[in-house]
Amino acid sequence: MIAEAEIQSGPQPNRLRASELESQIGHTPLLRLRRVTANLPADVEVLVKAEHLNPGGSVKDRPALAMILEGERSGRLYPGKIILDATSGNTGIAYAMLGAARGYPVTLCLPANASDERKRILRIHGAEIIETDPLQGSDGAQLLAREMAARDGTKYFYADQYNNDANWRAHYQTTGPEIWQQTEGRISHFVAGLGTCGTFTGAGRRLKELSPSIRLISMEPDSPIHGLEGLKHLPTSRMPGIFDPTLADEQIEIATEEAQAMTRRLAREEGLFVGVSAGANVVAALSLARNLGPGSVVVTILCDGGERYMSEHFWTE
Repeated sequence: MIAEAEIQSGPQPNRLRASELESQIGHTPLLRLRRVTANLPADVEVLVKAEHLNPGGSVKDRPALAMILEGERSGRLYPGKIILDATSGNTGIAYAMLGAARGYPVTLCLPANASDERKRILRIHGAEIIETDPLQGSDGAQLLAREMAARDGTKYFYADQYNNDANWRAHYQTTGPEIWQQTEGRISHFVAGLGTCGTFTGAGRRLKELSPSIRLISMEPDSPIHGLEGLKHLPTSRMPGIFDPTLADEQIEIATEEAQAMTRRLAREEGLFVGVSAGANVVAALSLARNLGPGSVVVTILCDGGERYMSEHFWTE
């Protein structure tokens, strides 16, 4: 679990309630896939970190908490400030959840084509949503958030998840060590999609330190126009400041249709109701695992839950 750092400022009346919520973030289960891996050699394992079971429903609970705590520790976030950031949805939901618990208003810039379910969850938590041009994706949302923060810095705490080191450090301090402990050090390959790049960068760095022989495989969509919410096609996108391009040993591109098909399979064959980025991670992990030798252990991330995509047509295709 993510331990709460010593805070120098913050809305003290909500401390106990917020701490109880935050103590539930992290230490998610690591599950072995059994049925979708039927064509793999029996001695090759594909394991998935069930991040959709965090209280906010996604892997983004970890960095959102870390960025808020770092903002309070540094004195940049205090009562009266509004948490501001660009998001494709999941980090925004985590901000909104934690902002409600700690007593901060939240304003979020997100692409207009983010799923209706994500927007509804954000509004239920009380967040203000400013929709941006869907054709500009998360890059357009970042530009607007940056402009708003520059215009009125005294009003906002601009978390800036794409360039905030607390993002990747959350995974360095928690996700990576958890995977190492849960596999008893047997992990041989780590696969993660690239969005803000916090999960891949933080968990990957820590795993490499624990065992330099671990292979790190980054995953991204196979084209600029895709349906994998939260993921970036880096060659045509603004590079997140926290991304380390030297970290990946291999890179895999995944088509939206492949990811959607796997997302359906995970629900129907493994009982895992997760989102399409999780499906993409599993497609990449299986593609890798087919060519690995005996004793290989591949770990990837189930980023969020399928309830955030209920209105998508691919479920019934």
